[in-house]
Amino acid sequence: MMDDQDTQLRRAIGTLLQSDPLIKLLQEVRLGRMKSTDAGLRAVVESWIGTYAQVLKSQSLNGDLLTRLDPVPRLQVLVDAGVLSWEHPATCGLRDLFRSLPVTAA
Repeated sequence: MMDDQDTQLRRAIGTLLQSDPLIKLLQEVRLGRMKSTDAGLRAVVESWIGTYAQVLKSQSLNGDLLTRLDPVPRLQVLVDAGVLSWEHPATCGLRDLFRSLPVTAA
């Protein structure tokens, strides 16, 4: 059972990394090549949040593994960079979704 959970977690993380705006786009913001308010950046971030929500909805992981998918640290980076705020509907929705996920037994 744990191997299935580990595999499921690895797949989830892989999916999230494919669309993660933090890797490339925030570097552009930090270097001044892109503004944190850029509409294109906002669209990429909101798409990534949608992907994140889909991944979370498709998981049935135990509590220890589920915590590794907590979106708050990634969202914090986006908030700190001025790309999102904690009040943004997508940010609130993703945090609420994560908090509502059922935790399975190990």
